[in-house]
Amino acid sequence: MKILVTGAKGFIAKNLIAELRNRKYTDIFEFDRETDITQLEEFCKDTDFVFHLAGVNRPKESSEFMEGNFGFTSQLLEILKKHNNKCPVMISSSIQAKLENPYGESKKAGEDLLFSYCKETEARVLVYRLPNVFGKWCKPNYNSAVATFCHNIARELPVQVNDPSIKMNLVYIDDLVNELINALEGNEYKEDMFCIVPIVHSITLGEIVELIYSFKQSREDRSVPNMSDDFTRKLYSTYLSYLPENQFSYDLKMNIDHRGSFTEFLKTPDRGQVSVNISKPGITKGNHWHHSKNEKFLVVSGNGVIRFRRIDSEEIIEYFVSCDKMVVIDVPTGYTHNIENYGDKDMVTIMWANESFDPNKPDTYYLEV
Repeated sequence: MKILVTGAKGFIAKNLIAELRNRKYTDIFEFDRETDITQLEEFCKDTDFVFHLAGVNRPKESSEFMEGNFGFTSQLLEILKKHNNKCPVMISSSIQAKLENPYGESKKAGEDLLFSYCKETEARVLVYRLPNVFGKWCKPNYNSAVATFCHNIARELPVQVNDPSIKMNLVYIDDLVNELINALEGNEYKEDMFCIVPIVHSITLGEIVELIYSFKQSREDRSVPNMSDDFTRKLYSTYLSYLPENQFSYDLKMNIDHRGSFTEFLKTPDRGQVSVNISKPGITKGNHWHHSKNEKFLVVSGNGVIRFRRIDSEEIIEYFVSCDKMVVIDVPTGYTHNIENYGDKDMVTIMWANESFDPNKPDTYYLEV
């Protein structure tokens, strides 16, 4: 299948083209404002499907809205008719097509033109009235508040929110791309005349900004956002894509002594925390027990032994552990336990606890195994 994508260097098109290639669509004609118009003639002769994503969002003059959003659409359809190519045509419109402003009127004109083209040629047309779209590769300080917020907060620049209570309807770029490829394959989601993306998130501007600031803070407190919330997960992925390239890494606090080190890696409000424990050769750590806190140990480098003793028993239980075989050891409540490095190099253990450490309620009691 040969696919024509207009506006090929734009936010939506770049994500769409990348996923089309992932799905083994290889004949993709890319057209943007820098492409010679004569190439459009060649593309329209052979294409089997058109994703018409080109448009004008922020022109210098309002008259450019109609020229870009209606005029170019007209030109594209005329070339298809010239070559008697009745392939399906998808167009990205906007919910603002309902509004009486220059942008909305130009989008509505483009819609009407496509519906007329459908009646004239009987070609299949797909008109998507999109709400705000967010995700990676969207240009900040242009036409996406989410992109601007992510870009600025990642760089400690101010963000301006005039009314935090304003409700936004948002579509995530991956959901949009998935729907567009469904449309390509004849499985579009349609309501009346228009096609829609079935997954839309409604959230206020204030809540968006608060979430993005929490993502920035998560590096300081080693927390993980609530990934069970679909919108939070998508927004966090979007935020990371706006990090400055010299800020992909961040330091952790290593608690170091003669025995080795202990470093908290991640904390969650509902799934506990993950830490990294390094023990020097011959060193034993632990010798404590918990009422309710439980842990999992995984040795990923070195060799050692983990010992347990129920606090009301004299019997010692031993589990020998090694990086040569990945084995997870559960640490039950009511058992005092320790871990000893009996190798000749540092032993590294990944530790998970079912709750984040609370210094006011550590639930940790010293007792030799």
